[in-house]
This record gives sequence, C-alpha cells and structure tokens, in this order.
Amino acid sequence: MSVLMPPVQTSADARKELPNALKRFREQGIEATPLIFGSHRKPEAAVIPYELYERIAAIMEDREIAEMVRTRQAEGRAKPMHDLFAEYGVELP
Repeated sequence: MSVLMPPVQTSADARKELPNALKRFREQGIEATPLIFGSHRKPEAAVIPYELYERIAAIMEDREIAEMVRTRQAEGRAKPMHDLFAEYGVELP
C-alpha cells in the first residue's frame, strides 16, 4: 500500500470508483490503495482490502484484551489458579 494518502473522493465519485477499487483489491491484495471518500472531499470513510481489515481487527482485539487484563490486575481481581480450582471444585489429575 502506498504511504501517500490517496485523493479523497466525493461520495458520488466513490460509488463509481468502487468496482475499480474491488479489482485493485483482488489484484494487489493488502497492498492495494484504499478508497477514501466523504462529503465535500473531507475524509470520512475508507474502503480497504478485507485482508487488511482482518489484520487491523486482530490488532484491535489484542489491545482490548490487554487493556482488560491491565484493568483487572489493577483492581486486584487476579487470583492464583489453584485458588480458582479450589473455589469451583476442580481437581487436577
């Protein structure tokens, strides 16, 4: 993917450009330039290759999980596993 920001399309132009963007995504995959558009050429939305979306979503999920762990640790909610096993009656072999 180009490090340069692609031009911002109007919504009408983006609608016309969508088939070309999809063709780029099929041919270039994650490296394809996104389709950026918005009212009055102000960037408001982006259409990106699905593979890129999957990578971004995984990173966001990892960050959310890490934040949840940090919050729980700060609250003192973490318990040793053997205490949890005893609390719930789990016996290890």
